[in-house]
Amino acid sequence: MRPHVTVPLPFRDGLAPLRHRLPHGEHPATTLEYLESVLPGDAWRATMAAGEVVDERGRPYSEDTAYRAGAVVHFHRIPEPEVPVPFEMEILHVDDAIVVVDKPHFLATIPRGRHITETATVRLRRLFDEPDITPAHRLDRATAGVLMFTRAARFRRAYQNLFVDGSVDKEYEAVAGFDPGLTFPRSVESRIVKEHGVMTAHEEPGEPNSETRVEIIERVGDAARYRLFPRTGKTHQLRLHLSSLGIPIHGDPYYPTFTSVAPDDFSTPLQLLACRLSFTDPLTGDPRTFRSRRELSAT
Repeated sequence: MRPHVTVPLPFRDGLAPLRHRLPHGEHPATTLEYLESVLPGDAWRATMAAGEVVDERGRPYSEDTAYRAGAVVHFHRIPEPEVPVPFEMEILHVDDAIVVVDKPHFLATIPRGRHITETATVRLRRLFDEPDITPAHRLDRATAGVLMFTRAARFRRAYQNLFVDGSVDKEYEAVAGFDPGLTFPRSVESRIVKEHGVMTAHEEPGEPNSETRVEIIERVGDAARYRLFPRTGKTHQLRLHLSSLGIPIHGDPYYPTFTSVAPDDFSTPLQLLACRLSFTDPLTGDPRTFRSRRELSAT
């Protein structure tokens, strides 16, 4: 278990302060000059004067504080403006330990990259005014459905381990292409590789590290509704597995061909829904099932 780390600055508007270690090598005389050179435009003098740039012990830096290689600086940054995601997140369940939501399409799970404030995590932290709210697992930004969070650090490991150990029964629904030559139900196995910094994952020869059971619910014109049961949790697993069958999920801009989509284009949601989570509660031993109330479009 990782030791608990005390953050010397409070969360602000649902966001944790940033932590930056001053590097070794050539450097200016003061910490202020260094911060102004690597992170321009943050009004460092005024921020320091307000006591909002501190070290590990919460001691404030001033504009005269000498640069010390290896020292740690904690501070808040103002996020860049983001395109608001125009869809609400429904609360499915709340208790002392967890919050379960029905996440909409286009809303990222955690702050990362260009999506910081427009994320499920930050929305929940603001709503409950609880900075320790943390996802127990993740859904892609493009995927809607059931997403579970823990409310305090003492609950985090127990619920996150359910997903690490494969103790959660996950059910998804998708609308995708239809091929009369395919028979269902069937299992799809492959080796999926996701390289850091690359938007898409890919399949390659080798020992399979992913498995999905696919069932057909109904045919709808040239498409069909499918029920998906992932046995593993690789990045973009469901999207890749249906694409590899020649029946890519409707609205998928990544597979089989990557297509760039403008940040303010919410017109074509991925027709993939995390519709159910079932597990034995690690704290109470009670069976738990949470279901999405959203519906996919087959048109």
